[in-house]
Amino acid sequence: MSETVESLRHKIDSATELGSVVRTMKALAASSIAQYERAVISLDDYYHTVELGLVACLQSQNAVKAYQPSPKSLCVVVFGADQGLAGQYNEVLADFVVANLKGNTLEKHVFVVGERIQGYLADFGIEKIFAAPNSIAAITGITGRILSAIDSDQVYLFHNKPQADSAYEPVMQRLLPLDETWQGELLRQQWPSRNLPEVIGMGTLEALIREYIFISLFRAATESLASENAARLNAMRRAEKNIDELLDALKQDFHHLRQTGIDEELFDVIAGYELLAGSGR
Repeated sequence: MSETVESLRHKIDSATELGSVVRTMKALAASSIAQYERAVISLDDYYHTVELGLVACLQSQNAVKAYQPSPKSLCVVVFGADQGLAGQYNEVLADFVVANLKGNTLEKHVFVVGERIQGYLADFGIEKIFAAPNSIAAITGITGRILSAIDSDQVYLFHNKPQADSAYEPVMQRLLPLDETWQGELLRQQWPSRNLPEVIGMGTLEALIREYIFISLFRAATESLASENAARLNAMRRAEKNIDELLDALKQDFHHLRQTGIDEELFDVIAGYELLAGSGR
């Protein structure tokens, strides 16, 4: 069906409005990325304090051996996205989870954050679904509920981590049992003062490990939200480019059709004039 000037004008107005929405969403995504990145940076000091406490505890060989249980079950925590317009955010993460858990024969307790990703992990049998946080203030509550639900000797954490140029990549972290390489890196750290700490009882180590898991979950949630907004920012950039190209094409068609209409009207006027002039009037 041929286009009319009015239909083209309507399409141009609609595309312009959609472009305004896309630019607004792009600005919100960019602002959110900066907000979540600052939250991750703010965790560094607290995380370092917990690391120092673990250094003090792990210097005791008895403490190290005491916290190396033989895994009997596996708890998998996956941070997905609930909001749309983020491209293949959940699909990429789900494929990464499946690839890393392939061949693991332990009984699995799968917790997912975000309802949209559960469909991609249905073969594992989702045990718990948590609503994805939509702000920094909501992360603490979600993290606490996940931590309370964990009841396994082995815990794997999966989430997307932001990279340079608004990109992201899926990552995996083993929270329990404590990684021996990670313990070795901790023990190589020097104590910041001459007064060496004294650790009394195993309760201190367990409390610090719990704090370590809490911080790791909190960081994963924050990095996941930053990655989700990075994916949305890229999607909005592509949408904005497509809309701009569409607007250029529509405007060209509009001006061409309008000029064609003007030319036809001029031809009609000239033809009428010539007809009248030929009849002697």
